Amino acid sequence: MRILLDIQVPHEPFNSAIRKGTAGSVIRKILEETSPEAVYFTEREGCRAVTLIAEVKKASDVPSLSEPWFLNFNADCHFHIVMSPEDLHEAGLEELGKKWG
Repeated sequence: MRILLDIQVPHEPFNSAIRKGTAGSVIRKILEETSPEAVYFTEREGCRAVTLIAEVKKASDVPSLSEPWFLNFNADCHFHIVMSPEDLHEAGLEELGKKWG
């Protein structure tokens, strides 16, 4: 299943990592290790932010995605299961509507 990981990075320790010249290499290492399907860097509520999509096979895969951000940047991480249109089609919405509607 796919997970959307919404990451908000506080100014510190990220500013210090930029000043030391290590921010880029740490981010590169995290992305190489976690191999997300898509990654976007943005701003959220005045802070640096990252949104990534990754495939997880089981719930125990989630820490391998989040811990590098927690440990290296004191980031806040929010997880959301996401579906493709094909996934939504397979969900059986019509049957669920009949059953619960």
